Amino acid sequence: MCGILGVMANTPVNQLLYDGLMVLQHRGQDAAGIATSKDNAFFMHKSPGLVRDVFRTRNMRALPGNMGIAHCRYPTAGSPSDSAESQPFYVNSPFGLVLAHNGNLTNTGQLQDAMFRQDLRHINTNSDSEVLLNVLAHELQESAKGRFRLDVNGIFAAVAGVHRRCRGAYAVVALIAGYGLLAFRDPFGIRPLIIGINETPQGPEYLVASESVALDTLGFKALRDVAPGEALFVDRAQTLHFRQCAETPTLSPCIFEYVYLARPDSVIDGVSVYETRLRMGEHLADKVARSLPVEEIDVVIPIPDSSRPAAMQLAQRLEIPYREGFVKNRYIGRTFIMPGQSVRKKSVRQKLNTVGQEFLGKRVLLVDDSIVRGTTSREIVEMARASGALKVYFASAAPPVRYPNVYGIDMPTRGELIATGRSEAGITREIGADALIYQDLEALKASIREIDPRMNTFDCSCFDGCYVTGDVTDAYLDAIESAREGPFAASVVDDGDSRQLDLNLKTETEDRAEEEG
Repeated sequence: MCGILGVMANTPVNQLLYDGLMVLQHRGQDAAGIATSKDNAFFMHKSPGLVRDVFRTRNMRALPGNMGIAHCRYPTAGSPSDSAESQPFYVNSPFGLVLAHNGNLTNTGQLQDAMFRQDLRHINTNSDSEVLLNVLAHELQESAKGRFRLDVNGIFAAVAGVHRRCRGAYAVVALIAGYGLLAFRDPFGIRPLIIGINETPQGPEYLVASESVALDTLGFKALRDVAPGEALFVDRAQTLHFRQCAETPTLSPCIFEYVYLARPDSVIDGVSVYETRLRMGEHLADKVARSLPVEEIDVVIPIPDSSRPAAMQLAQRLEIPYREGFVKNRYIGRTFIMPGQSVRKKSVRQKLNTVGQEFLGKRVLLVDDSIVRGTTSREIVEMARASGALKVYFASAAPPVRYPNVYGIDMPTRGELIATGRSEAGITREIGADALIYQDLEALKASIREIDPRMNTFDCSCFDGCYVTGDVTDAYLDAIESAREGPFAASVVDDGDSRQLDLNLKTETEDRAEEEG
């Protein structure tokens, strides 16, 4: 999960890209970067940190040009907080190419080997985005062979070559020196990508972004989502070209975008994220009514922020009072994407504080968008009890997360997921709740299909273990788990009721130097 932007405009784009990254900051807090182009030269600045901390006035002045791309990073592959792996990435052959990528390739190892042995290209980092950049560069070189120049047909042929070679999830924006702005989406459309237009007296301007909210806030009108497998190219004459570059494209967007990742004011593949979350609340209310005596619930309280729409709709449907019981400190990073469990646990109490009177002497139903590792849920239940709640029920707007996500979300190991190897009763005990209600997967899918019946398939791999790209095996999952350097060593034991995970937490010290420049 990263945020990407690509702009072709009639005026300098540095401020436009910066403002767009600020809007997409929720998609990645680890690093940020901007690359622009002027007179066939690239200008780039990138660094670990939040967008507001990475860019100073002098950095912005050093980013001239009317076209550019930008990226905010959320690391799922490579090394977090490594400036060498901040994006965009640049390669000077064959034409000068700079690229930013949202997603995760599942055949990175094979591609790296091919780069070295066949394409004669060297990869400098562990980032799959640099691999993707070099695959695209090689395919562009093959398209231009014998002509030493590119045309639109050659560019789209190169993207078709990327689709044939790369597996996994990828939404991409790239600049080709002397030619223009390129963007494309993987053949399954797992990660989102949308294009918008701004009509000006000097001609049209185009913006490609991860979410429609970036278009809205920057004054662009949405044209449409980029289709799975489709590529678009905006040349230097501001002419927009589209072409389908995959042989058998199928729309299977990541369903977790609607549950948690995207902003509620975004529209992804024609479906409002906010409306979807309202529908999730309705379906969850029906599940709660079947699972608990509703008269024993005094109040519904959301866990801010992304669970609010579902919690409000649930409360309305069950005719139970809705209250805000947690106050969020907005200057603490998202706990879901903290680099280690010890850091994550510490940050929960810094991030949330209770409004005591909303819990004192009440039987509360807490509503969250999902339960991934369970650390946050456990801490929140403890906070509710400490504030005087008589009973604490817990409802998740998403099903149990039992499987790793390999398409760009930081759920890479089964040992980190509280639902892996546990029954729902075991999870309830683990988080300390009096009862736990999960959304059904079919109800979650229905929340989207009720808005757009054309949405037939989704990537639900973290819930059902079915990976839409068809190349993810148990051996692959074992390999990425053993290779992952993280704070967990997990062993599975059978307690006679459900399989439990004994998580041995390694100590971790994280010091990040902040350079004021």
